[in-house]
Amino acid sequence: MKDATAIVGIGQTPFAKRLPESEKALACRAILRALDDAGIDPSEVDGFASYTMEETDEVEVAKSIGAGDVTFFSKVGYGGGGSCATVAHLATAVATGQATVGVAWRSRKRGSGGRPWRNTTVQLPTPAQWTRPFGLLRPADEIGMLTRRYMHEYGATRDHLFNVALACRNRANQNPAAMMYERPLTREMYMTSRWISEPLCLFDNCLETDGALACVVVSADRARDCRSRPVYVHSAAQGLPAQHHGMVNYWTEDPLRGPAWTAAQQLWKHADLCPQDVDVAQIYDAFTALVPLSLEGYGFCGRGEGAAFTEGGALEIGGRLPLNTSGGGLSEAYVHGFNLITEGVRQLRGTSTAQVPNAATCLVTAGEGVPTSALLLRS
Repeated sequence: MKDATAIVGIGQTPFAKRLPESEKALACRAILRALDDAGIDPSEVDGFASYTMEETDEVEVAKSIGAGDVTFFSKVGYGGGGSCATVAHLATAVATGQATVGVAWRSRKRGSGGRPWRNTTVQLPTPAQWTRPFGLLRPADEIGMLTRRYMHEYGATRDHLFNVALACRNRANQNPAAMMYERPLTREMYMTSRWISEPLCLFDNCLETDGALACVVVSADRARDCRSRPVYVHSAAQGLPAQHHGMVNYWTEDPLRGPAWTAAQQLWKHADLCPQDVDVAQIYDAFTALVPLSLEGYGFCGRGEGAAFTEGGALEIGGRLPLNTSGGGLSEAYVHGFNLITEGVRQLRGTSTAQVPNAATCLVTAGEGVPTSALLLRS
């Protein structure tokens, strides 16, 4: 699969707290924009990949955009953990001849829609029976507990979490499409903001967003003839560690060694590159604490060193590892991490609003704390 396929089109809708269109309409709009970016007619689409949490299915999308006969379709579970896997599934399908033009997408009205954990009428899944009755009702509560454990074990502080929030906000301030465009964040604002689930404050949590994004995957041979500059899928991986328990990792020997470690082993195993070769990263940031955990898991630093890695402007443009250059889930939009994929493509095309000079390699990660996935992209 190495470099056998490429992302040749990206598209998105506006992002907002509330958009009037349906999730289906938003999905189709993003997909058509991605196809136009690639210069490919919708009738050529024969592969789809999305999330199990996506409420617009392939049948409706295919009819609405005018796709032809579809020969491959898949959905990936675990919310934001599936973002990169959607592209990985399409890359596999295209590389093995199961499809020729694949579309991955995510459409979500999380800003104007309800909070999923408010539904108390359904039977709790087995993992949740060990968390929700004891007060861990939301993802913020579960990650808040992991964050407290990380602080206790390794001496991380709220200043380290602020470094993550600030880097994402600074990049969003450069991005007119970001929900937090021209809305600066200061340390005082961060330190005095309300708790969401201590030690996570308001600015440690991702945005609530309505919006949709999509990308188009084709073979490397075809990519050379597409309208936009191709970005190659150099390596891809998924990761589900042994005895995993979503978010809290209760049953593992080390709850701070999450799915990122499993995905990373597979990712680097099939790559010609290593962490030191990565020019820019798009690291899943539903919560600030996931970034230092991911920095460790993907090999940018040692165990317990992720917090210290954020010091000295390391995550800013010109730093050791510029990340989330569109603002990420914390400050651009939260659509289960798909905007990290499209921003990775922009960086390697050289069209980002916060461009890293001469960027040629980009790591994109999906949700840490749940079964996850990752992409290593190159120009």
